[in-house]
Amino acid sequence: MELDWQLIFMALGLAFVLEGLPYFILAERMPIVLLTLASRPPRALRILGLTSMILGLLLVLLGRSFLD
Repeated sequence: MELDWQLIFMALGLAFVLEGLPYFILAERMPIVLLTLASRPPRALRILGLTSMILGLLLVLLGRSFLD
């Protein structure tokens, strides 16, 4: 199996764009959002992270089904 480096870099670039959008669009509100997240217990943050990973995996699988 050969790695498609172009696809990996494109996916990484898209991840950076999506991560940066809230900071750009909601710059005034982000400190409040970050303080709210920081006050959450670790269990809630893990659930949020797991949910995000599952959603991301489902999106990748959905995207792959369109390519096949």
